[in-house]
Amino acid sequence: MAERMLKFVGTPQAMPDKRPAAERRRDFDEIYEGFARDKAAEQAARCSQCGVPFCQIHCPLHNNIPDWLKLTAEGRLEEAYELSSATNNFPEICGRICPQDRLCEGNCVIEKGFESVTIGSVEKYITDTAWQRGWVKPIQPRRERPESVGIVGAGPAGLAAAEQLRRKGYQVAVYDRYDRVGGLLIYGIPNFKLEKEIVQRREKLLRDSKVSFHLNCDVGRDVSLEELRARHAAVLIATGVYKARDIAAPGVGLAGIAPALDYLTASNRHGLGDSVPEFESGMLNAAGKDVVVIGGGDTAMDCVRTAVRQGAKSVKCLYRRDRANMPGSQREVKHAEEEGVEFVWLAAPQAFLGQETVSHVRTVRIHLGMPDASGRQTPQEIPNSHVNIEADLVLKALGFDPEDLPAAMSAPDLGVTGWNTLKIDWKSMMTSLDGVFAAGDIVRGASLVVWAVRDGRDAAERVHTYLAGKALAAARIAAE
Repeated sequence: MAERMLKFVGTPQAMPDKRPAAERRRDFDEIYEGFARDKAAEQAARCSQCGVPFCQIHCPLHNNIPDWLKLTAEGRLEEAYELSSATNNFPEICGRICPQDRLCEGNCVIEKGFESVTIGSVEKYITDTAWQRGWVKPIQPRRERPESVGIVGAGPAGLAAAEQLRRKGYQVAVYDRYDRVGGLLIYGIPNFKLEKEIVQRREKLLRDSKVSFHLNCDVGRDVSLEELRARHAAVLIATGVYKARDIAAPGVGLAGIAPALDYLTASNRHGLGDSVPEFESGMLNAAGKDVVVIGGGDTAMDCVRTAVRQGAKSVKCLYRRDRANMPGSQREVKHAEEEGVEFVWLAAPQAFLGQETVSHVRTVRIHLGMPDASGRQTPQEIPNSHVNIEADLVLKALGFDPEDLPAAMSAPDLGVTGWNTLKIDWKSMMTSLDGVFAAGDIVRGASLVVWAVRDGRDAAERVHTYLAGKALAAARIAAE
């Protein structure tokens, strides 16, 4: 191993080749090329195989990162894939969209001075190779179970749970209000980060594994939660959170001001070939416009980079803190700057100006004061520091909150927290309704895809424990 690994002292960090900014501004293709086999092995061999792998500890899925890096360095890619997929249902997706700079790579012990191992790119390479070589097979449970499980939500938490439950032999049905499988993976994340065929081949794999999907099915409108409880032995709610946070400022109701997710969904639907009136009319199309995006998370980065590709006249990102305090991935910020996005740090919107359509965003400069309870410095307005920024299209990327699920699902007994997320028993992951479980953002609040996958996997285990316990109790009664 010593000959193959520990190469970080002599081998510099290298990402896969990145397409030039001028080229990638013109299309929605992924910005990184794939690793060549030798290059992936060379980068994997930089791993120090440390005794306490911080990369693994700081991964929400606790992926066995040093082990599959070692296998990749040795050219044992099929084994590397088996190990990678043992803890992660979508390694090729996480390899593309996880903020590795805040998670595994950001906690790599060789980070300082030598730069971290390119874990995400190797993870993507391993699984893309597995798909190309036919190693990814439909699920064939060792035995089929009679119980069925209904899953509400076809996003990452719901899909991860569906796969895990199908592996155990349960009959799984997934319900989703949208017309495609994937949730935000399809409609919220642009192609240049995650090409849609990557999600669609996962959908096909699940269908080939005999997971059934009921799309355009809104629970509460097309079918009630009570009906699902009667139809299935257990129900898992994994709807995610989609309700956009708004901003209280004069002029916020002007035309030309839109929630970020509406804009991204319109762009993604257009890219998928759908007819999108809001896009075709120019309402949710940045072409030729001065665009201002308000927010500093990954959704804001998706918006600014999409606007560039749509041919915006100018793109500015308005954020009330500085770069160091930005919640989004620093790697994404760098990509955006390369592509021509201007960041207006330490500035906040105070009003939106215009007659019927927005023409300017009135901003105020911000000073960061003392840290609040979360440890982050509190933004404070600087008097008489107003600046008006031209804007034909303003996108609000301020985060997401849960909708009122008890009302939406006509289930008044479904308990919620003070934040309107679903209240669960954290040990069993069950809601206030017997046999109804919940996982992902609808419990945790808006978070990362990798956390949704983790929650979906955990929920599948709790559902299995519940159903196996019921089956055992029924067998005992029958034996008596």
